[in-house]
Amino acid sequence: MTPLFNDDFQELPLKRALAQVMAKREAGAKVVGAYCSYAPVEVVWAMGGVPAVLCAFSNAPIAKAEETLPVNLCPLIKSSFGFIELKTCPFFELTDAVVGETTCDGKKKMFELIQEHRPLYVMDLPQCPTNEGAVAYWRHSVNGFKKFLEGTFATTISDAALEESIRECNRKNRLVEQIFAFGACAPAVITWQELYAVATYAMSAHGPEAIAQLEEIIATLTARREQKLYTSPEGTKRVLITGCPVGGDVLKVLKLVDEEGAAIVGLDSCTGLKPYANVTEEGTGDPLLAIAKRYLQIPCACMTPNTGRFDVLKQQVESLKPDLVIDLVLQSCHTYNVEAVKVESYVREDLGTNYLKVVTDFSQQDLGQLKTRIAAALEMS
Repeated sequence: MTPLFNDDFQELPLKRALAQVMAKREAGAKVVGAYCSYAPVEVVWAMGGVPAVLCAFSNAPIAKAEETLPVNLCPLIKSSFGFIELKTCPFFELTDAVVGETTCDGKKKMFELIQEHRPLYVMDLPQCPTNEGAVAYWRHSVNGFKKFLEGTFATTISDAALEESIRECNRKNRLVEQIFAFGACAPAVITWQELYAVATYAMSAHGPEAIAQLEEIIATLTARREQKLYTSPEGTKRVLITGCPVGGDVLKVLKLVDEEGAAIVGLDSCTGLKPYANVTEEGTGDPLLAIAKRYLQIPCACMTPNTGRFDVLKQQVESLKPDLVIDLVLQSCHTYNVEAVKVESYVREDLGTNYLKVVTDFSQQDLGQLKTRIAAALEMS
């Protein structure tokens, strides 16, 4: 079976992403680190910069972080901060500036602790997106980020550059959506590892080479489908992953699904399809407003009401036809944990699909329990 990526892209997804950022930086681009999908990459690209995702998923630096941060804090925050303290995060070490967003209390307080390390701009995210004035206020934050980049790097970001960046990002997002749509094939023609690799690659990839790479992936998947080259046998149980972002050590949950013989056909998270869903309106005359409108539609659990998440779940379940939805929640991520009550009810009662909530961290201590619960949920699905 032809691999999705050519020989130059066979490394682990994060290594590949790091190589992309390093190559851009060596070519003279400024690197802007971000912790969330709400960071508008179009603004970074419009100044000729490159975004780097700083969220970490390793258990290794957490002990260092807990010297400063509370033990009962989200492991993603502790891992991210621990890497900074240890100076062992290659992405952070490459950054010239960092953007944060007020998505959750833990992250926004962490930003106060790291602002001495890099020039930092915190975007104030309105968390009631349907309230009057929310879009206008978020446009103000997007404009503030633009001014921060212009002042920090002595540059000018024109409306024309923003419009061009919007067009290119839209094209990339549409291609990523096409790739994830292959998850609907039954039997499966794409693995979760490949979905994850595509999402990770697209975070920093930009320009003609990225477009060509994604188009080549679509051609490969189309050939697989036409030639009936399946990645799992017919009748395999199908799983949709939703909830918190996944990566690194927390991929243990997805690997356990593999071990039980099921196929993960969708990744509904910030490290999956979520950052690439929908597009920004083009040619409006106010690119900052267009960017603000699109990003405010991202259905994160920090939003209230977060009705967009249920719309996405409905679309994903109807398209992918999973036998089981696994709602993956990181310990102490209160927004996703509380929202899981409504998600379970919606998935079971409205969508008629089995549901399993998994609360975990980056350690390996719960592997046995997780394996038992996942196996039981698949058996019942």
